[in-house]
Amino acid sequence: MEKEIIISDDEYETRCAVLEDGVLTEIDIERKNDEHTLNNTYKGRVENVLPGMQIAFVNIGLERHAFLHISDIVRDLEEDSSNDDSTKLDLNRKSNDSPKPGRGYPYSISDLIHPNQEILVQVGKEPIGTKGPRVTTCITLPGRYVVYLPTASNIGVSRRIESAEERQRLRDIAEAIRADVEGGFIIRTSAEGKSEKDFATEIQYLVGQWKRIVQQADKIQAPSLVHKEHSFIVRVIRDSFTSEVKRLVIDSKEQYQDAIDYLSSSGSELRSQVKFYDKSTPIFEAYGIDKEIKKALSEKIWLKCGGHLVIQQTEAMVSIDVNTGKFVGKGDPDSTILSANLEAVEEVVRQIRLRDLGGIIVIDFIDMDDPEHRRMVYKMLQQALDKDRARTNLLHISDLGLVEMTRQRTRPSLATVLTESCPYCDGHGSVLSTATITIDLLRSIKKAQRKSRKRRLRVVANEHIVSHLLDEKAGRLRQLEKSMNIQIRLQGDADVHLEDYQIFAEGSNREIYLN
Repeated sequence: MEKEIIISDDEYETRCAVLEDGVLTEIDIERKNDEHTLNNTYKGRVENVLPGMQIAFVNIGLERHAFLHISDIVRDLEEDSSNDDSTKLDLNRKSNDSPKPGRGYPYSISDLIHPNQEILVQVGKEPIGTKGPRVTTCITLPGRYVVYLPTASNIGVSRRIESAEERQRLRDIAEAIRADVEGGFIIRTSAEGKSEKDFATEIQYLVGQWKRIVQQADKIQAPSLVHKEHSFIVRVIRDSFTSEVKRLVIDSKEQYQDAIDYLSSSGSELRSQVKFYDKSTPIFEAYGIDKEIKKALSEKIWLKCGGHLVIQQTEAMVSIDVNTGKFVGKGDPDSTILSANLEAVEEVVRQIRLRDLGGIIVIDFIDMDDPEHRRMVYKMLQQALDKDRARTNLLHISDLGLVEMTRQRTRPSLATVLTESCPYCDGHGSVLSTATITIDLLRSIKKAQRKSRKRRLRVVANEHIVSHLLDEKAGRLRQLEKSMNIQIRLQGDADVHLEDYQIFAEGSNREIYLN
């Protein structure tokens, strides 16, 4: 499999796409004006503790209080208790001395934390909808080869490293290094084949980073940000740019140089695989990524065989329905159904990864009477999910062809990022968000100018979009005019659909660009 990472960066947002054999499988979008909190570390203050639900709310200085579950405190304490007899909470108390169990835990969250207590937490899941961020006291500091766990003591090895001999070698190296370092480690896939020196250098840096975090936390008042996660490009290289990736292509000189600098500082041999894209055609257009993103916002996805998927995302869960559609097959009905289901598996997993669907997911395959056929589909689904970096939990396929699964959700889905409730149907459907439309419009103005070479342009769009451009985004519009030496006149029309717009040469009714 040939794997590529494509990064597009402009003044509005940074987008990262992962292609596997030329097919888009993952997309990550970070807008310049949005606040990003994932993996940030905060000094927070406990506002409220709810023992009945084993949760607490922590003020970390954001718009909404963060959510802290007992499971995100207990891992830390259990690690400490296995190595420290003086742990404040005795996890081996007799039941008659302990609080009433709740949510599967033999002790109460109120034994662990209390209101007004100041604690160090890390964001593990970004705010989604009306929910605040989810945080943990189990801080993790990721590097390219290892994840440092300063408050734990265990050593784990990525399941993607299959060789038992290599797994043991890496574990032995980590054990030797840990003799001089407090904390635990998770050895990442990219560590395969690396030397003890590579580990030692990175761990030394991560331990130093943790010391700086602790020192900063001691100096400041809660609620405050203590440590901000690395930039987008560094995160991509650190977490995704492994030896499996044939090339990393970037269309921004600044981001390209940041990538080279980061790889040089870590002594990586992957620098030669970083390429700068300088062609006139936008990079996402050249690789066909823009078209695939638009398809990923549709409920219906066609399969090559003529069947199709219907993907519906709700507050409670995601449902994926597999249908034969136009596919009639050439053999008996059972073989036709099996063939359609097997082809659907790869596309189902691709869409889950591409749309970044999380939480509870139910897949409704076409009914299969033969238990062996159900086993074949389930096994293929397991193998396809092995490519997914997110944690998944897969239940066995039922007699009705239903598969229930959960997938780790750390950030909003692609649809949440790119769309908003539809104003035409009171939220029963969705349209592209105002931010997405305005960014797309500004990019289209660039395309229209390059195509026509006209210096004075007239843009007709929905009056809401025009108002938004003249109000919040006026600076971007003026900046675009100045950078391209052009004049842009906006014309609002209430009858134009929210997502539609037209671009004309000023003084002419001939369209240069129609969306």
